[in-house]
Amino acid sequence: MMNAECGMRKAERRAQGAGRGARVASCSSFIIHHSSFVLLVLTLGAPALAAESTRVPKPVIEAGQGKKCVENTEFMRRNHMELLKHQRDETMHKGIRTRNHSLNGCIECHASRKNNSVVGSDQNFCQSCHSYVAAKLDCFECHSSKPKPQAQKQADMAQRPAGQGAK
Repeated sequence: MMNAECGMRKAERRAQGAGRGARVASCSSFIIHHSSFVLLVLTLGAPALAAESTRVPKPVIEAGQGKKCVENTEFMRRNHMELLKHQRDETMHKGIRTRNHSLNGCIECHASRKNNSVVGSDQNFCQSCHSYVAAKLDCFECHSSKPKPQAQKQADMAQRPAGQGAK
């Protein structure tokens, strides 16, 4: 009797196992069928979703206070650093001071009307673009980011020896 019971239990377990296998196979085909649909949707829709969610906001550039920049906009976007380095070398090594591409000239024109500076927030002229392109903005570790008051400019001009005024 014991052997007969064991045999019955084994048969029952096999039958249950076969049922489970059928359910697993049925479930697997359902998952495969639907996962291919989900994969298709993600493949076609992901680029559009990613483009919107990962876009870095474009810089906000406040118009300069002057009538016209010393160079055209595209030229300045690409070459302003070279112009500033050249101006620095001319001033520091040769003593030649001009206003055409000077950092002070840029600051005077492009300082924000809100905080009178070119740095300090992503709304300011220099910081806005430099943040956008992830470029280090280290000019203002030494230089002032705000234009000099008019009285200070006049005092500086009065102290310069004759013939060394801004060109």
